[in-house]
Amino acid sequence: MPLAKVNDILKHATENNYGVAAINTLNFETIQAAVLAAEKEKVPVIIQYYPGLAKHCPLSHIAFMAKEVAARASVPVAVHLDHSATYEIAVSGIRDGFPSIMVDGSAKPYEENMTLTKSVVDIAGIFGIDVEAELGHVGSAANLDDFQNADHYTNVGQAKVFVEKTGCHSLAVAVGNAHGDYKAKPSLDFERIAALRKALSIPLVLHGCSGIPDEQMQEAVNQGMSKFNVATEYFKAMYAAAFSVMREKGENGDGFALVNGIIEPMSEFVREKIRLLNPNHFSL
Repeated sequence: MPLAKVNDILKHATENNYGVAAINTLNFETIQAAVLAAEKEKVPVIIQYYPGLAKHCPLSHIAFMAKEVAARASVPVAVHLDHSATYEIAVSGIRDGFPSIMVDGSAKPYEENMTLTKSVVDIAGIFGIDVEAELGHVGSAANLDDFQNADHYTNVGQAKVFVEKTGCHSLAVAVGNAHGDYKAKPSLDFERIAALRKALSIPLVLHGCSGIPDEQMQEAVNQGMSKFNVATEYFKAMYAAAFSVMREKGENGDGFALVNGIIEPMSEFVREKIRLLNPNHFSL
């Protein structure tokens, strides 16, 4: 199946009331396991990569691998570059072959974030690249204030103006979510999600989905959230799978047995996330 566009998948998800798992990856195995899960569940998936890992694996390598796997998948698979904190990083993602990128100017003042986002959208448009932006402070889950203080949440009125002026294709929002391991149980602001969904015509994105209670994830889907980023839990699933293989094989194991053995349990983890985000039982 041809490589899918992120925004086509997200629009379809919004129209059909399901959430799309956006899985952060770091090598071929993490890509393969996520795509295999989507094929088994017959639901689209997004493969993404964090540019902060570029020293581990260059952006161009991940983009090439992910697009190759996506093009051979039996379900729509899209490829996306996660948090690009600067114009230069975002443009490097375009240069290195990502068909969709995120520009994250959320740490900047509102006007500066809008200017940065608009500049990335303008150049991305030349190449037909989808652009995700962020408004509001999606901070660290280790800091209670970052996800419990409503002052950090996305302002609905600002979001409407931001989207109109920047032309971004999807918007990551702060609604009680944060990145990493939560220090306390998060409580998503569903009224704000519903208000954002009503005010905006583009898909909404939830970052920091690792550790959000299942019932809250499903309610976020029902309130109109479309893209759900999963990284921390996936890498933990990878570690647990590797540990299990090594414990089983002992000193007689080998590298191939290790990387081959982690695919199925990692894929099962992604399948569980896909089912969780599909409360209304959509399938292709």
